[in-house]
Amino acid sequence: MISLSQQPDRQPHDCPFDDEGMPTQELSLISRGVLEQFYSDRSTARALGLKPTGNGFRPSLDSYPSPALINLIVAPGNNSFSELVSKLDNGIIVDGILGSGADISGNFSVNVDLGYRVKQGKIIGRIKDTAIAGNVYQILKQVIALGNDSTWNGSCLTPSMIVNGISVVG
Repeated sequence: MISLSQQPDRQPHDCPFDDEGMPTQELSLISRGVLEQFYSDRSTARALGLKPTGNGFRPSLDSYPSPALINLIVAPGNNSFSELVSKLDNGIIVDGILGSGADISGNFSVNVDLGYRVKQGKIIGRIKDTAIAGNVYQILKQVIALGNDSTWNGSCLTPSMIVNGISVVG
């Protein structure tokens, strides 16, 4: 089960205030697969009758703040990367993508920039001319295993993971 939290005090991307001047705070968003709470900027919180969580950030200098996360942390699992690979009978490792993330519906379709083919628990080579597609909300339900090897991707700290049900075209 996946757990997601916001930890704005964590280095190297610590952020004590959002772009609306509100203090940021640690948030437990999903705990062991169960939605715990939402995050919001001041405007969204007011519309929903909630207290703002200090998540009003400007996507660019010429736009108004909107809800966004800082230091999104995916809790790691117990498996090493090599243990995760050994569990795969037939799959791919996605190490880099080209394109942007999901839209508000959660749907995404991106090209794999750097990827590897796995058969019977062994990496057998690189893949190219490959794309993946799916829905982030569904994928959160389809996490099979998490690694203990978290790395920063922007201001997101994520471990390796095995996910079932992503469409692969290559």
